[in-house]
Amino acid sequence: MNENEKIEAFADLIKTSRSTVFFGGAGVSTESGVKDYRSEDGLYNTVRQYGVPPETILSRSFFEAHTDVFYDFYRTYFLAEEVMPNPAHIAIARLEQRNMMSAVITQNIDGLHQKAGSKNVMELHGTVYSYHCTRCRRRYDIGFVKSTEGVPKCPECGGVIKPDVVLYEEPLDSAVMNRALREIARADLMIIGGTSLAVYPAAGLLGYFGGRNIVLINRGETPYDGRADMVFREKIGEVMSRAADIAMSK
Repeated sequence: MNENEKIEAFADLIKTSRSTVFFGGAGVSTESGVKDYRSEDGLYNTVRQYGVPPETILSRSFFEAHTDVFYDFYRTYFLAEEVMPNPAHIAIARLEQRNMMSAVITQNIDGLHQKAGSKNVMELHGTVYSYHCTRCRRRYDIGFVKSTEGVPKCPECGGVIKPDVVLYEEPLDSAVMNRALREIARADLMIIGGTSLAVYPAAGLLGYFGGRNIVLINRGETPYDGRADMVFREKIGEVMSRAADIAMSK
């Protein structure tokens, strides 16, 4: 099967599926200019100026012990509201609008799926768009945090404000996990894109899929390649756009 035939077959799966779920990782947003984590050019392999690995900075214990360093890193690499959705985000949103995509489950915290128009989005690792005071629990948005410098403090009680992002050493939100599990369990088509499937427990959710077909779109190999009905190594934006266009024209 050549590449055009594979895309056609992928589009047929989307068209005939009763419930399609997209499960995505950092690679979905790299075409928008967002750095991923584990690739050669990713954060974990390029950021060296802090004296500790980025994985350490992105831990709850580091946040509590070195909040100023955490926020310097966070502001530099995560507060980029000007980043826009790429063709992958847009294609997925278009499919949802046509009732051909049931849910989006993402490991990303950048909000680009919602910015593209997707509604039923489960953010497993939280979001950079909301914050809370670690002392009084008052809520804040990204605009408030961007209006501050250094470590943002709660104007009401003086407590440190934390992003609603799941750090290492923190559990995933149980309500979000349960929603994701329900969507995966009832899906008959899983599209997995832009993820190495190396981060648990998020990657472990795929074990709950009992549907018919898995389509995997990723530049590198993953543990699920052998289980997938189709594997694409091309850019996710190109694959999703072409498949969506064909599926919606049938």
